[in-house]
Amino acid sequence: MARIEIYTTPTCPYCIAAKKLLTQKGAAFEEISVAGDPEGRQRMSVRAGGRTTVPQIFIDDRHIGGCDDLYALDSRGELDPLLAAGVAS
Repeated sequence: MARIEIYTTPTCPYCIAAKKLLTQKGAAFEEISVAGDPEGRQRMSVRAGGRTTVPQIFIDDRHIGGCDDLYALDSRGELDPLLAAGVAS
């Protein structure tokens, strides 16, 4: 199974939606809260190529992007293979 990391804040509706989709897929993920953590948010931003919004999602260290990007992968049928295969980029 793929290693999934998702940077979040507690009240972000996009974070909640992304976690819901991953949970529906049966995918285990590590949630990294950056709420009130400027250093954590900076680390997230560096990993995400400068993006500062949450969520930021990584599958096997591959930057997927945010919630919309995750749902777009799913609608194209590309998310399930990533989750199952644990494909590294």
